[in-house]
Amino acid sequence: MLGEHHDLAHEFPEYKERIHDLKMSDLHFAKLYQEYEKLDKEIYRIEQQIETPSDEYTEQLKKKRALLKDKLYALLKSP
Repeated sequence: MLGEHHDLAHEFPEYKERIHDLKMSDLHFAKLYQEYEKLDKEIYRIEQQIETPSDEYTEQLKKKRALLKDKLYALLKSP
């Protein structure tokens, strides 16, 4: 939704504990998670009109966030 944070714990509440565990034990997951959080915060600032880049740039950020979210979800589901 517009103007909301999309942090993984709220996106995937059933994986909240696993998210925490992977952040602490899996360097690759932790790096992707940090990148996802950074993008989410930047998009939030744009949606709140704190920053006003071009629509094209904003859409690129949203696509990148969605791709990262898919990668993180795949890691969450893997055994």
